[in-house]
Amino acid sequence: MSNAVEKAYAEIRDAIHAGRFPPGAHLKEGELADLIGVSRTPIREALRRLNAEGAVKFMRNHGAFVADWSMDEIKEIFDLRAMLEGYAVERAAERAAPEQVARLRQLAEEMLALEAKGTPDALARIAEANGEFHRLIIQAAGTQRLSLMMSQVVEVPLVLRTFHRYNAEALRRSLRHHMEIVSAFEVRDGAWAGSVMRSHIAAAWHAIEASRAEKAMSVREAAE
Repeated sequence: MSNAVEKAYAEIRDAIHAGRFPPGAHLKEGELADLIGVSRTPIREALRRLNAEGAVKFMRNHGAFVADWSMDEIKEIFDLRAMLEGYAVERAAERAAPEQVARLRQLAEEMLALEAKGTPDALARIAEANGEFHRLIIQAAGTQRLSLMMSQVVEVPLVLRTFHRYNAEALRRSLRHHMEIVSAFEVRDGAWAGSVMRSHIAAAWHAIEASRAEKAMSVREAAE
């Protein structure tokens, strides 16, 4: 059963992050079970786990849906993320093992290379590497309590597919932030790492804000 739950969890989570299940999408247990090739019980357990992480919401008598948030909720989540992940990166910069720092540099360089190539799957691959980059920082911070607190505020940008909302300049800036964070890790400077991380998260919030404003304007223009 545990393997089936892990399979269901991973496949649903990855589909959400890839945008195949967008915010607000109805996640029907029967359809997911057929799609993934497991029974409904592991699907149910996987959805509960994703709900605990903030990626899925349950509506009474209606089932599970990919989480969708108001702008006020997103702003609150990003403010919390800046505080928590800012602290996490400060702590991690001073405690990370050499192999963790090496992996962070590898991921940061991989993301820059993907952006430069501009292949059709570049954004999806950057988003995957970005998820690992941020999870590794939390792991390197070495505190289970912080990891539990961070689970929801890190999950939200993944569900929102923040990278798909960046223009070219904003994407390059975000990827340069990763490189600077790694540089701070390499000299064990927590204050430097924390400062860059807070700027990184603020830039992500403004990308979402600009994207939503642009979408709302397009809708208004189409209605006129």
